[in-house]
Amino acid sequence: MKNYKYLFFILTLLLFSRIAFAQDGHLKGQIHDAINNEPLPFANVLVVGTDIGAISDLDGNFKITGLAPGYIKLQVSFVGYQTRLSEDIFISNSNSPFIEIYLEPSQNDLDEVVVKVDPFQKKEEAPISMQSITTREIESNPGSNRDISRVIQSFPGVGSTPAFRNDVIIRGGGPSENRFFLDDVEIPVLNHFSTQGASGGPVGIINADFIRNVDFYSAAFPSSKYNALSGVLDFHQIEGSKDKTNLQATLGASEAALTLDGPLGDKTSYIFSIRQSYLQFLFSAIGLPFLPTFSDYQLKVKTNLDTKNQFTLISIGSLDHLTLNTGIENPTPEQDYILSQIPINNQWSYTIGLVYKHFFDKGHHTFVLSRNMLNNEFYKYPDNNENLSKSFDYNSREAENKFRYELDIKKNDIKYNFTANLEYAKYTNETAQQVYANDSLINFNYSTELSLFKYGISGQATKRFFDRRLLLSLGIRFDANNYNEHTTNLLNQFSPRLSSSYSLTDKTFLNAGLGRYFQQAAYTTLGYRNNFGDLVNLNDVRFIGLNQYNLGLEHRFSDQVLLSVEGFYKAYFQYPIDLLSGASLANQGAAYSSVAGAAPVTFTGKGKAYGFEILNRWNYETFSILASYTYVQSLFTDLSDNYIPSSWDSKHLLTITGSKELKKDWRIGFKWRYVGGLPYTPYDLATSAKIQAWDAIGQPYLDYTRLNSERFAAFHQLDLRIDKNFFFKKWTLMLYLDIQNAYNFQNKGQDFIVRAKNNDGSYATTNNNTEYILESVENWSGTVLPTIGLMIKL
Repeated sequence: MKNYKYLFFILTLLLFSRIAFAQDGHLKGQIHDAINNEPLPFANVLVVGTDIGAISDLDGNFKITGLAPGYIKLQVSFVGYQTRLSEDIFISNSNSPFIEIYLEPSQNDLDEVVVKVDPFQKKEEAPISMQSITTREIESNPGSNRDISRVIQSFPGVGSTPAFRNDVIIRGGGPSENRFFLDDVEIPVLNHFSTQGASGGPVGIINADFIRNVDFYSAAFPSSKYNALSGVLDFHQIEGSKDKTNLQATLGASEAALTLDGPLGDKTSYIFSIRQSYLQFLFSAIGLPFLPTFSDYQLKVKTNLDTKNQFTLISIGSLDHLTLNTGIENPTPEQDYILSQIPINNQWSYTIGLVYKHFFDKGHHTFVLSRNMLNNEFYKYPDNNENLSKSFDYNSREAENKFRYELDIKKNDIKYNFTANLEYAKYTNETAQQVYANDSLINFNYSTELSLFKYGISGQATKRFFDRRLLLSLGIRFDANNYNEHTTNLLNQFSPRLSSSYSLTDKTFLNAGLGRYFQQAAYTTLGYRNNFGDLVNLNDVRFIGLNQYNLGLEHRFSDQVLLSVEGFYKAYFQYPIDLLSGASLANQGAAYSSVAGAAPVTFTGKGKAYGFEILNRWNYETFSILASYTYVQSLFTDLSDNYIPSSWDSKHLLTITGSKELKKDWRIGFKWRYVGGLPYTPYDLATSAKIQAWDAIGQPYLDYTRLNSERFAAFHQLDLRIDKNFFFKKWTLMLYLDIQNAYNFQNKGQDFIVRAKNNDGSYATTNNNTEYILESVENWSGTVLPTIGLMIKL
């Protein structure tokens, strides 16, 4: 007992006392010209809020020592260049971060005399509908567990659902309408257990330890970003240490992770991580009917051959397995419903890419060669009885080989960007399933193999006018593939876009953007065949199109406080409509264990999403607030050309996120979000009751004649987070307590429909044993979910 008392005393001392060590944090970095990568000597580097700093040497290198642990920002200035703020940098006594900072040349060589820094800086190519998300915001966002897909739900225009998924729903568009880039390499799969044909899933695969910042575009994408309609997330990763190997071990809500970074010789650095989940043990212990397990890896290796040549190797991959907890004795109706409809799912994916950059006096060339694959397997036995034939058996593989070239050049104060891309994709699918239609059961079997060449070109020019008060950026893009006669023609996918920003005053800006965007249909749609092996959609396929218009007003009350209002209108055309259900495919993509777009379709659908956003950001050194409100309506046509509210028509989105740095390295934070009730489609109970129909899919059928005719109640939730950091001389301990749904909001979802049982456990039937007797069970969800996380940095 005496030993336990000492242990309790030590733990108490650890939690409530400050561990005092000298301010021994340090960092190294290098300053470059953003156009030609030349090192900038004698640049002034200052830690914001202090008088600590350094001057870069002849090779642009600098080192700053004697730093207090925690997050810092650097302000960098140099004659003839625009002064710049760095992203947030985490400092500890034990690790040695390395940062590269790129300065843009000024139009006026004397611009450095007036030191004016924009803490809310945006890309000139996208002055509207773009936000930069820092690693500090990712790490401290309550309820997100360091998952970027959930962090962006704090920003305007981004919807969410009470299903605890990571679907990226932007301005009324579906989760299939977004694209993701990691240090110039496109990563098609962002989540574990990803919905094929969309982007959602329950857990993200990107390790937050790698992230330096994220550029989030909800419109006005630069022309170099392609195949997206609603959003683009451009992830930028940190650099590995140049001095020594650093190690970080993390124990989070659902997984354990190990991250290493350090030097590989004088010119090369690396960062590598692996993660392994333990959800299956937790879910089994508390009696949940499904048991997910996942693992992933992430790698970055960067080599600077010299100031003119740079290689970066990027790779990320995941391995997912979902089984059913069929050992539950006497399952509840809710458990029985889930067990009857969720299939076994095995999925793996990877992306690997090589980026080569060559710099010259006025710009640089970028060459990107990459390959990505997604392997997806589903299968289901009726009532999970493996003695019966499978009612659903799905095996699919998507493989893409990509080459992209970019030229960035600055001439006569005009920034130019030109790109060309060529891709070869191969899609295979073997599907065997039972389909109940027209009062009969059809055995549907097909095997498909589809090879596709894709190609595109783009150009963009950006310039400031009228004493730099007016910014204009004009871009054009052409995309095509060889799927059919229409998609082959580049001119059919001509995508012009224009963005502008006008400084009404030094603190007030009028921003506008308009453009046309195209996206290729999902491989599941392109490769869909009938039992005779015909490509069902071959002659009808088109690129999905969108015309978008944006107008906004932005005011900076100070360097720390921003308020903006922005209106948007999105007009979709050539949107695919499912010929079986009559519903637009815009409604698909947010279900667990699902495949979006695998159906016969017509590309005659239209859609519209419109509304406005209000954003208020307060970014002080020890206090931050991000408040956003969005009003949005989202409607898409059915086969009769009637506009129907989409599954993302939430109307009202309100999120308030805040954090406060306290003394002794404590931090507290909160996030409250309100999501208006989403539409849903009622069940077709008459069809669902038929034994043949139910056994084919193991769940009730939707009544698509009443598509999205009902609406859920609004959803709201409060998440809280407390962080405590301990900075020791040779290592750092970071603890956090995250509480999701702190006031235990109960959400009412669509009722579970289950089959009634006889006393002996068999299913009750009627009408000469041709129909099940169905029962409705209320579907309530919501629980207080506390999570303790631990990170150790060495």
